[in-house]
Amino acid sequence: MTREAEPPYAWVVVWATFAALAVIFGVSYSFAAFFESFGGQFQAQRADVSLVFGVSGLVYFLFGAAGGLLADRFGPRVVTSAGMLCIAAGLLASSFAGSMTTIYWAYGVGVGIGIALVYTPAIGCVQPWFTARRGLAAGLASAGIGAGTLVVPLIAAAVIAAWQWRDALRVLAVGVLVLGLGATLLLRRAPAATSSGGRAVAGMTLKQTLASAEFRWLYGATVVAAPTMFIPFAHVSAAARDLGIADAQAVGLVGLIGIGSLIGRFAIGALADRVGRPLTLVLAQAAMGAAYLLWLGAGGYPMLAVFALVFGLSYGGIVSLLPALCMDFFGARAVSGIIGTLYTGAALGNLAGPWLAGRVFDLTGGYGGVLWACMALSLLATLASARLLRRRPSAA
Repeated sequence: MTREAEPPYAWVVVWATFAALAVIFGVSYSFAAFFESFGGQFQAQRADVSLVFGVSGLVYFLFGAAGGLLADRFGPRVVTSAGMLCIAAGLLASSFAGSMTTIYWAYGVGVGIGIALVYTPAIGCVQPWFTARRGLAAGLASAGIGAGTLVVPLIAAAVIAAWQWRDALRVLAVGVLVLGLGATLLLRRAPAATSSGGRAVAGMTLKQTLASAEFRWLYGATVVAAPTMFIPFAHVSAAARDLGIADAQAVGLVGLIGIGSLIGRFAIGALADRVGRPLTLVLAQAAMGAAYLLWLGAGGYPMLAVFALVFGLSYGGIVSLLPALCMDFFGARAVSGIIGTLYTGAALGNLAGPWLAGRVFDLTGGYGGVLWACMALSLLATLASARLLRRRPSAA
């Protein structure tokens, strides 16, 4: 690895992305802390409250492609900073909500648009800075999601307990403006992603990528894995409360997912550089489905805690691998747009998964059918990911 191939500022970008992702997904997954408050304040059923999380995910996965394309054109700093402002505005508007409709628009749509403008441009910014240590860099950067998932929901729960949910939303808005904007202002486009001397950036165009078999299999795996990936963030805390577990411990399960996710992003990212990212993706998909057996058999907090850790480990590994695989197969030319387009595959599952899980619970009083469906979907995602084992990268 030469100094020119991996300049020192590359690691500034990694840690700035880490901080930005910690902020935005800390806000997103703090939904678990607000679940009971929203339901009690607005007399909403579990499926209706879950829809807030689903709408937010639908928006940021669908519009993530647009955010990536904007970053490819205007650079990541401007786009991601605008996203942080949108998130802060959505949280502030939510704090004044008088109905679930306002929560849907402010927290669901407003925060979702903001995350769309930060997530894909930030994670796409990292990949072109690296070659040999791309998996490690992607793992470190995306570990911010795990860190935010661990810390921010607990902060939100503490503020709700000390004051109330509206104040907690305002505290989060201030944190986004201070920490989030501070991170996004450090993001800079890599030299490898900048054309110079009349030469185009190496790699495939978005159109060429969409026509490739590698993208189709990646996209298919993303589509079928999405419900399995996002249902726990909306429902595992509620499931814990159903077992009589105290609220702080129930919300803390989301934090344990964050701990597992942190380990997964660090360990799996480095491992993938050695044994190959496609094989590592297959193993992570299979492990995520197997983790649901722990939730299925849980009769109390200890087993749910183990589930949260194992699920977080596999989930974190999958999320850290996808951007690096996009760079491996398709190159830097349109990497942010490609990653954003890939993430649209998770949009429907993020919306429908938590909502359907809530509807099943409202109708049956349990999550058993949901858990078996998640395991079946993980099997399909594992099989789709396995098709990449036969493929060689199309662009370096």
